[in-house]
Amino acid sequence: MQLPPLALYVHMPWCVRKCPYCDFNSHAAPEQIPQQQYIDALLEDLAIDARAAQGRELASIFFGGGTPSLFAPDEVGRFLEAARSLVPFAPDVEVTLEANPGTVEHGRFSGYRAAGINRVSLGAQTFDAEHLRTLGRIHGSGDIAKAVDEVRSAGIENFNLDLMYGLPAQTLQQALADLDAALALEPTHVSHYQLTLEPGTVFYHRPPALPDSDAIWQMQLDCQEKLASRGYEHYEVSAYARAGRRSRHNLNYWRFGDYIGVGAGAHGKLTWLASEERARLTIVRSARVKQPREFLRRAAAERISDRFAVESHDLPFEYMLNVLRLTEDFGEADFAARTGLEFETIARAIAEAQRKRLLQAAGPGRWRVTELGQRFLNDLQALFLPERTDEGQSGATTAA
Repeated sequence: MQLPPLALYVHMPWCVRKCPYCDFNSHAAPEQIPQQQYIDALLEDLAIDARAAQGRELASIFFGGGTPSLFAPDEVGRFLEAARSLVPFAPDVEVTLEANPGTVEHGRFSGYRAAGINRVSLGAQTFDAEHLRTLGRIHGSGDIAKAVDEVRSAGIENFNLDLMYGLPAQTLQQALADLDAALALEPTHVSHYQLTLEPGTVFYHRPPALPDSDAIWQMQLDCQEKLASRGYEHYEVSAYARAGRRSRHNLNYWRFGDYIGVGAGAHGKLTWLASEERARLTIVRSARVKQPREFLRRAAAERISDRFAVESHDLPFEYMLNVLRLTEDFGEADFAARTGLEFETIARAIAEAQRKRLLQAAGPGRWRVTELGQRFLNDLQALFLPERTDEGQSGATTAA
């Protein structure tokens, strides 16, 4: 049995300030970020899980946050150089760096390119000045175009723009205007997702007035139509790409691939073969200590706050939670290869999803999410929970 592809996620936890909608593990940066100390800790962290490669090369690396572009290119380069000695990189490895347009400095991306970054993800979110203020962003709409110019000048042609819709008091016309502004910059990839009020955020405890669900659904439909007309393939709930520019790193998540997670609060998923004779899979999840200060204070082995083998009865839901986000089809062989389970464990749920018109056949032993299934994605995913009591659809949901 073959192991799945392997990726690396590197968490950089500091931001200039915390946005009121953000539920990621991000923290307002101290006056002086301990960059060298943190990179040293990341490498110690990676060394712990390096043996999990089991002969595999890293297909992708993703620096997420927080705002990774607060780190100097030299430090990013130092990490990549040392990481390559711990886990081999694929010759065409995709290396993405997230950046906030408000932290982009002139010439800095040339340094990132020299360090090994070949893909950038810019957190634009919106081009509307009032909405930027409401979201607590530190950049203006003009900073987005300047950041794109910096990325291109550095020779990095592959870049993503993050864009949100369903913003407080946003109209359909404003959502479409945001998308027009983003597409005018000709990104290779667009992440277009709905603002959701996540527990633990300022917006959750003091919720702003959002457009109603019908208005948000219309925004999604009209924006999808515009993206398609401009040549962007809709390949995941909130992801759109030019030909050949789908995010390899995110695809690995959604196809239930493996990933090492290093840094404060980072999560990982690794597959182990119990033995070559039996070829039985064990899937292990892990999490690192969340608080950056605590992460740095602890010794390397003590930074792992949780590590456990996923129970076999939880694997169908975990697999489907990811793969059902994709517009591509999936099949019996895919499920067996990633979970080590027989198709019979999900056969009833598949049949029920087809009966409810949430899934449709895409060939012998293969299925694809329907348009109805995309709209009621949470309900479709819930069909694969190990213990399920709700037989009906709970209502329209649009996943971010």
